[in-house]
Amino acid sequence: MSVLSDPLTLACGQVLPNRIMKSALSEALGTRSNAPDHRLERLYTTWGGGGYGLVVTGNVMVDRSQLGEPGNVVIEDERDLDALTRWTKAAHDGGTPLWAQLNHPGRQANPLALGHTPVAPSPVAVSLPGAARPRELTGREIEDIIDRFAAAASVCETAGFDGVQIHGAHGYLVAQFLSPATNRRTDDWGGDPQRRMRFLLEVVRRVRERVSPGFAVGIKLNSADFQRGGFSEDESRGVIESLAHERIDLIEVSGGSYEEPAMMGTAAESTRAREAYFLDYARTVRELAGDIPLAVTGGFRTHGGMAAAVESGDCDVVGIGRPTAVVPDAAAAILGGRVDALPSHRMQFGMRRVLGAVTDLKALDGFLDLSWHADQLHRIGAGLDPDPDRGVIATTVSMLRRNGRVTSPRRTSSGTGPR
Repeated sequence: MSVLSDPLTLACGQVLPNRIMKSALSEALGTRSNAPDHRLERLYTTWGGGGYGLVVTGNVMVDRSQLGEPGNVVIEDERDLDALTRWTKAAHDGGTPLWAQLNHPGRQANPLALGHTPVAPSPVAVSLPGAARPRELTGREIEDIIDRFAAAASVCETAGFDGVQIHGAHGYLVAQFLSPATNRRTDDWGGDPQRRMRFLLEVVRRVRERVSPGFAVGIKLNSADFQRGGFSEDESRGVIESLAHERIDLIEVSGGSYEEPAMMGTAAESTRAREAYFLDYARTVRELAGDIPLAVTGGFRTHGGMAAAVESGDCDVVGIGRPTAVVPDAAAAILGGRVDALPSHRMQFGMRRVLGAVTDLKALDGFLDLSWHADQLHRIGAGLDPDPDRGVIATTVSMLRRNGRVTSPRRTSSGTGPR
């Protein structure tokens, strides 16, 4: 049997039945009150029976006043506990462990939500059209957000999730604290690499304090953000070295942000041909991570590429994301030999010379690609099959419809509502 079929025991005692993980994809399938409903249950029933060793949700936000996009599920307290419990049961019915990805968008709050002021470590706007300049967080607000991560994790355990993953990649708030390009503070939360990683470490520690020893706590971390003056591989290695002394069960390696979407396959052709975009980096942090297993996500498509990555010892778990929107049972298909390779679908806008003169095409294409895959998740949630032939126009219309709701002006704090 392939090494991909081997179980993996985590430090918390949880056992992953195999080495293929369904990585987080933002579903945007929450209700208007940001609760899960039958659509997420249907989607996760499908993924739960897809043969994965682990399924990680997408973008569960910890503050309903700060959303990455409309439709994010938000966990602040137990108001939606019954719905959250049904969500976990949907995945568990297929025998798959389920982790909730906890996140705060920071400056990457929905750029089309007009009238909303995002918050961030420093007032540095995203370099994308329409992005609002964020307001710098106060020390008290930072502490509040850390508490929100911990409170959400506690609710997740009560609802039956097997663990949480703290999203520290792709340019969201945790990544913003880590990067010198977006964290220009000179207080206890910035100024040097050690203080920039303090926010992440405090989130990890406070989450672990609020959950039981058998509840898994993982991290998604950038290898780099691929921006000049930003979070480098050397700094990332320093973060992993510090995380090795925390009670972490799994580190997932990715990279990039919405400004430089390396996680979307914008790497060089030679890197894409090797399948795993970030495997070379993972190899350099193997010893630094100590006994913490590593997952690598980004680019894996073939059984051979996945098996080689695990057999070499460069990683312990292979993460696949976008292919699972088209082949929901991708793990079963690979492990059972039904397919040797998963389909890869990349969306790009036309009129590239015209659009390229006024905006960053890589970022624009990244948003389009994300929306195309989100459309597939919405179809599965509605009880339909994925539509691999869905075109650019239909995807663009749905992207604007889903994200372009004009919001009323909101309070500009990080939120101090009930938890």
